[in-house]
This record gives sequence, structure tokens and C-alpha cells, in this order.
Amino acid sequence: MKIRKLLLLAVMPMMCLAANAQEKSCSKDFTPKKGDFTLAATVGYNSYASVTAPSGLLTDYEVAALSTNWSDKKLMVGFEAGWFFKDLWKLNLGGGMNFTNNPGYSAVPGTIDDTNRGNSVEDNMGEIPNYRAVANAQSFSYNVFAGVDRYFKIKKVPNLMWYTGVRVGMAYAQNQMKYDEYETMGKSVGETWNLRGAVTMGVDYFVLPAMYIGAQIDPFCYTYNMTTYKPQEGLSNLDADSHNFSLLAAPTIKIGFKF
Repeated sequence: MKIRKLLLLAVMPMMCLAANAQEKSCSKDFTPKKGDFTLAATVGYNSYASVTAPSGLLTDYEVAALSTNWSDKKLMVGFEAGWFFKDLWKLNLGGGMNFTNNPGYSAVPGTIDDTNRGNSVEDNMGEIPNYRAVANAQSFSYNVFAGVDRYFKIKKVPNLMWYTGVRVGMAYAQNQMKYDEYETMGKSVGETWNLRGAVTMGVDYFVLPAMYIGAQIDPFCYTYNMTTYKPQEGLSNLDADSHNFSLLAAPTIKIGFKF
């Protein structure tokens, strides 16, 4: 419901702007031609992947493939670049990357040890608690996609075009953690990646010679996910995968520029 409300709020002002521009310039042709480039900001399906490495001190481990259901994702602002390599044919590219480094810090021992750890609060009054080490961690993620669209003009509505096409993409994420403690069993690693293919449909309205608004949806898409945990160095990977099939998925709003 939240996604529908946000998309509705985004579409309403665009429709008003389109109607106003339609009255002023219905006789002018702003549609793209061969050689034109486009760059658009998008609001819609979040295709990024994210994972957290497990603790390396557990006695039992389990793994489940991360969700690839588009409705489980949050709305996200992204970008999409395009190139009309022929009249009415457009190549699309997009993606992004993130890298985070968290420096590690050594543990600070207190006065509470195994001999008094089970004591009551009153018995441990005045004791100094132990500070665990801060993990030395790194997180890396990216996503890329490419696609091609075939556009069709609508004679009764100048500057409004609908299109259909295909998209293929990949999202990858990795998280590594290592604690500077004698108990540690080495570096723990979590890793996940998605492969996604979709048939897409949408409309673009060219409000001005260099500006357009649009909306699109995927009538059908398929996503494969593989999630892997390696809790300790020297252990084999613990894997889980999934297959997701979606209909009428990933509605997206676009505001873009043509040049």
C-alpha cells in the first residue's frame, strides 16, 4: 500500500505538467531521433543486494537465500542512461556501486571473568565490564543492468510514446568481518548475488524538447539468487539459492532529459 501511495503522489504532478505542456505544444514534435541520448532519475524497485557475515563463534549454522521479491524491497532513487542507436530503438544502461570500510579495534578487558560471570548484580557491583573488540569489516556491493526498447508513436497524442523491451541485470554484495580476539576463528564472509531478466513496458511523454516523464512496469520477470556464508577460514561454503517469478512487477517512475 505504501508503494502504491508513493507512486500515485509521484504520478499526479507529472500528469498535470504533461497536460499543461500538451495544450501549449501539441503541434511540435519533441520525440527522440537516432543519435539522441537520455539520462533519467528513477523512483521504483530497489535492485541492490545486501548481506551480513555471520559470527564465527557459533556451534551451528544455517543459511537461507535472500528475498528477491520486488515487493519486499524499498523504493529507491536511481538513474538510467539511454542511447537511440536507431529511430525508435533505444539501448539502456544503469547501475551503481558502494564500498564501506570499518576499521577494527582491540578488546578492552574488564574485571568480570568466568569466575564471577554468573553472579548476581549485587555481587558484581563495582566490577568493570569487558569491552569486546570492534570487527575489522568491509562491505562491497554493486548492480548493473542493460536492456533494449522498441518505441511506438501514438498518432492521436503527440509526443507520447509507448515502448516494450527486455532487461537483464546482476546485483552482488559481500561483507567480511574479523575480530581481534583470541577466540576468533579467522575472517567470516557473507556473499550474495542476483541474476535478473525481465520483459518491460512503459510510456514516455516528451514535455519539452529536452525533457520527458515516464512510467514503466515489468509484465514478467525472473530472478535467481545465490547466498553463501563462510563463517570461519578453512570451512567450506554454506549455500542456499532461490528462483523468483513475478508478474506486473517493479513499477517505476522516471523524470529524464534528452540531448
